[in-house]
Amino acid sequence: MAEWSWVAYTALEVLIAVACCLGNVLVVCAVCIGIRDSLREPTFCFLVSLAVADFLVGAAAVPLAVLLDGWVSVTPDMCLLLSCVVLVLTQASVLSLLAIAVDRYLRLHTPLRYKALATQKRSWMAVSVCWILSCLLGFTPLFGWRNYSSLASDSTSTSSPPCTFLSVISLPFMVYFNFLGCVMAPLLVMTFLYIRIFWSLQGRLNESCPQAQASLLREKRLACSLALVLILFAGCWIPLHLMNCLLLFCGILLSHANSAVNPVVYAYRIPKIQQAYGQIWRRFLANINCRHGDMQVRRPRTGSQVNHTETCGLGEKTTP
Repeated sequence: MAEWSWVAYTALEVLIAVACCLGNVLVVCAVCIGIRDSLREPTFCFLVSLAVADFLVGAAAVPLAVLLDGWVSVTPDMCLLLSCVVLVLTQASVLSLLAIAVDRYLRLHTPLRYKALATQKRSWMAVSVCWILSCLLGFTPLFGWRNYSSLASDSTSTSSPPCTFLSVISLPFMVYFNFLGCVMAPLLVMTFLYIRIFWSLQGRLNESCPQAQASLLREKRLACSLALVLILFAGCWIPLHLMNCLLLFCGILLSHANSAVNPVVYAYRIPKIQQAYGQIWRRFLANINCRHGDMQVRRPRTGSQVNHTETCGLGEKTTP
């Protein structure tokens, strides 16, 4: 990366980090201080969890992203640990969004049991489970799924190499496990839940009396706001994962496609092979036509039919 582009990239990252920290501190203060008894409601508990994850993105993930662009030299194990921290914070955001979607779904579809199910204790237990799962999923490369070739080559050198994300994190891990398993699967579940929520709310609004519509409209506005948060998250993260998919699959597909392209090149550039291709196709099509005719006739062969069979296909003779 050129020096001027690196300066511009770093400046943008600093601005984003400051916005992350200040904005999410404001969210936590608003929920915990400005809204009375807000933490008794599960939705606000999960919103605080999401805000804490986003704050840590600005305070830790963004600085690490700048450092993990090859500008620091640390041991491969330390580089792997720093890279996993970014994965943990991303996963915490995903699971917090999933918890919010499940909470809104249960509130709408189990209104009588919701207060008994969604107690304050259970809400904070769910937040704890989200963060524990985020650590387990984000630190998975530490348990073996890592870029072994890079680590092995780096261990033989005397000086510590520059630390980059993909030098220690395996690209198949990012595509198969992180994107498809840990990001895309929860996003599909959340999309399904919000579709069910909006479908149910619209049906109830059409059937309810004017007195009940005010409560349903508040629920719909809140669901719209939370769905917008989900859409923005997907819009910001999916392009990065799609680029990882292109890096992984394009190389594999192009390397395999080379073997499929060669016969086409032979046909267009080598006249003898082109003529042989034509003869093979003509014999093959003639054989198909003869077999199709035999299946339609299905009657005892006469002398003329025997002669017809002898002229078909690859010149193979049959006996009457």
